Amino acid sequence: MTLTILVLVLGAALFLFGGALLKSGDKKPADGAKFTKHLIKLIAVLLLAGSVCRLYVPYYLTDVNPGIVQEMVEGMQKKQNEDKNKAIRKYVRESAAEMIENAPVLGNKDAEKTIYVWTAASCGYCRRVHGELDRVLDERNDVKVVVKNFSIHGVMSDGPARAMIAAKIQDADKAAKLTDMIMTREYRPEENIQDQKKLAEAIEKNIMKFAEEAGLDTAKLKEDMNGEIVARELAHVRDLAQRFEITGTPFLIIGEEAFPGAIPAEQIKAALDK
Repeated sequence: MTLTILVLVLGAALFLFGGALLKSGDKKPADGAKFTKHLIKLIAVLLLAGSVCRLYVPYYLTDVNPGIVQEMVEGMQKKQNEDKNKAIRKYVRESAAEMIENAPVLGNKDAEKTIYVWTAASCGYCRRVHGELDRVLDERNDVKVVVKNFSIHGVMSDGPARAMIAAKIQDADKAAKLTDMIMTREYRPEENIQDQKKLAEAIEKNIMKFAEEAGLDTAKLKEDMNGEIVARELAHVRDLAQRFEITGTPFLIIGEEAFPGAIPAEQIKAALDK
């Protein structure tokens, strides 16, 4: 702002007094002097116009017509979303098998229509969108949901994520059942445990009860939770989150379109039918 005002003052000074810088003893100024005076005037006008615009435009955009700024921001966001969706479409088309390979799958596993959801069991919004996805799966048999467990809340999400992924190594249907249990039931201990190691142990104990109810071998599940396949899937989820600029959960890819946040069943169905 200060620099702009100084430029404005300089432009005004040049416009008013610039000709005085060129003193000539002749009554009739030379052509070169005339040209220089005109040039000084032109520079002065450009400085004045530029500084006035610089001072007025922010005022116009913020006080007179702030809607323009909003339109510009919305336009930029739309362009960014289009670019992101383009990158997602390309990757999903080329790497669908890799995205599904080690992830739990809900619904009709042979369905052509696919929903990918980045989720965390400790996230309330994720649990809400899981319920919306369940509604869709109850009504339709032409869709599957690929659960990409994004462990972003420490022990609160890490153990459940590992268990859901490890369960698929044993049995895909039992993995789907365990996933639904973890996302719909309370797996966190009732007592307030501050020690993170003890908290992780308490969470694992509750999850193993779900796993046993789902018909899984809990000894093998514990072993697989710390195995290479689970580690690879967790890394794959993080890598894709970075590629798709996913900073939070839930995040859904329906068909080839991205939906950040918890969206309702009706919106999910509309996206599937596009």
